[in-house]
Amino acid sequence: MSKLGVWLAQQSQGDREYLLKYQPRDFVQGLKDFNRYCAWLTDFGFIEMKLEVLGVQALIDDYDLARVSDVLLSEGQTETLRLIQGAIRKSAHVLDKDKTELVEHLWGRLFDFETPEIQGMLAQAKQSKDRPWLRPLKANLERPGEGALRTLVGHSNRVNAVAIAPNGKTAISASDDNTLKIWDTETGRELKTLTGHSSVNAVAIAPDGKTAISASDDNTLKIWDTETGRELKTL
Repeated sequence: MSKLGVWLAQQSQGDREYLLKYQPRDFVQGLKDFNRYCAWLTDFGFIEMKLEVLGVQALIDDYDLARVSDVLLSEGQTETLRLIQGAIRKSAHVLDKDKTELVEHLWGRLFDFETPEIQGMLAQAKQSKDRPWLRPLKANLERPGEGALRTLVGHSNRVNAVAIAPNGKTAISASDDNTLKIWDTETGRELKTLTGHSSVNAVAIAPDGKTAISASDDNTLKIWDTETGRELKTL
């Protein structure tokens, strides 16, 4: 474990949870200590512990602090944080289910980047493994900045259609598992599951974003309230 990880582990549970939750924000907004902020966000011990205690989305959100206009980071620091966040976001659907896959996913997505901070973080990650593991000799997963930003998991059968709300903050998917699902596009979180159809083939959202209409193999269309998930009408 890194020195920071060891130090965090030595704190009381309450202090440790406070540090994990608020210290990156305090570095940015209060202390204006941007170098320490960057050091924490590139330290594997912090990344691993934040994931374990507060979950993957809280960890992803820490990297968004670097986007504030008055945060003064070098171009290299900004790019390093972007790459690490991108790798974590792309693996979020896996890490939500199994946090022990963190080392393998960071290694598989970031190993080809020669940035000293990234290679240092990966070296810490490698040292954290206390059992034999299959370590690729080169990156073997899609790298940050390539392909999808995030994977949304929740349907149990083929997804036939998707529609994005006008504000871009939510999306609705339609599936052969007889459901529609409403998603938060920023966090990847499933907000609601809409039931009432058999296999759902298509979905569209009204311009105001408040209602959606779906089409199904059951020979009906249904109109839904997207805020409550309630079925309003069957056509």
